Amino acid sequence: MRDLQLSLNQTQRVRLEAALHELQTVAPAAAVTVADTIPVNDEDNILKGHGTSDQDGEVVATLCGVVERVNKLVYVRTLRARYKPEVGDIIVGRVIEIAPKRWRLEINFSQDAVLMLSSMNLPDGIQRRRTAVDELNMRTIFEENDVICAEVRGFQHDGSLHLQARSQKYGKLERGQLLVVPAYLVKRRKQHFHHLEQYDVDLILGCNGFIWVGEHVVVGENANMMENKLNLSAEVENFTPLVTRKHICRLANAVRVLSALGFTLTVELIIETAEASVSSNIEINNMLGAEFYVQTAEREVKRRADLLRKKSGAR
Repeated sequence: MRDLQLSLNQTQRVRLEAALHELQTVAPAAAVTVADTIPVNDEDNILKGHGTSDQDGEVVATLCGVVERVNKLVYVRTLRARYKPEVGDIIVGRVIEIAPKRWRLEINFSQDAVLMLSSMNLPDGIQRRRTAVDELNMRTIFEENDVICAEVRGFQHDGSLHLQARSQKYGKLERGQLLVVPAYLVKRRKQHFHHLEQYDVDLILGCNGFIWVGEHVVVGENANMMENKLNLSAEVENFTPLVTRKHICRLANAVRVLSALGFTLTVELIIETAEASVSSNIEINNMLGAEFYVQTAEREVKRRADLLRKKSGAR
């Protein structure tokens, strides 16, 4: 949020500052900086976790972030952190190199990821051993700058990631936009693939901070795309309608606004922001204007206040 640079007038600046201050009031957090003492009860026999240290009998924070407590475990969750991969993460990446029997992908990590030829489905869909012919035809599957969705399979000895794309839902992504946001804004959830039926758009929230917004593709079409490319009539079939392209741009701008404000990205919040721009008669290009940023912050304050009120009422 501190990186947000907008040309605000005086009224908008006051409204935005008031909204951000209200957000801190609605959802207060036990924020600490380096060397701050974390209050704990010595009788609880607490466990010191990540971002904490024992100094003269006191628990001291070694990182800037928010204090989290899980039973007896006390740790500090950093507000801004690089992407830390875990096995099973859904990631979106871009091919940067084609090497023997493998593709190298840029995935917003300290090292490149590797997708082996043997770790993905072939275009014909047949399960068989990879041959020298398959290796020669690697460029017909993925080439440089292609955007790919895959899953983290494990880590190699040098620390780089090993990916796999054996399911039909993984593979090459086309006819859409790739957005890059801070990885800490995307939380790990059970579902990272979303089909927004009202827009006929697919939304993929990559755990690495790469987000894909593109035209909906039925599972199984990816395997047939390679064959369709050889057909001249495929150009007409692959044409994205103007209405769908507008939906993609509107949803992409909603992601940009929420990311700039530092809000955690969820499919519900993205749809709500896009629909709010429609109800306010805001054009797609005007969504990145100062007024819509202020409205989005004010709307988030109201949403969180309503949630807090419901929780208090349930108690």
